[in-house]
Amino acid sequence: MELPVNKQDLVKALAARLDCAKAEAARIVDAVFGTEGLIAGEMKRGRKVQISGFGNFESRKRKARTARNPRTGRAMTIKASVAPAFRAGKGLKDLLNRR
Repeated sequence: MELPVNKQDLVKALAARLDCAKAEAARIVDAVFGTEGLIAGEMKRGRKVQISGFGNFESRKRKARTARNPRTGRAMTIKASVAPAFRAGKGLKDLLNRR
């Protein structure tokens, strides 16, 4: 089983690709993907982020619903919420399915 790529791995790869310092690459990764970054900021405003050839980031509203507590069997209400979602674009799908 392969280990997943983490933030440090992305920073190293970006620094190598752009031939810049790791600190600068870390700032770039944070500026795009961090909780205060561009993608999260636009999603928080309710906007969809479309990156051509890669995919779409958006927020989806979930309605309140009733569920059962598996331990007690009692019905409980789950509050309405907003969940982040990613839908891969055609370019990314084609790249992954290329043989």
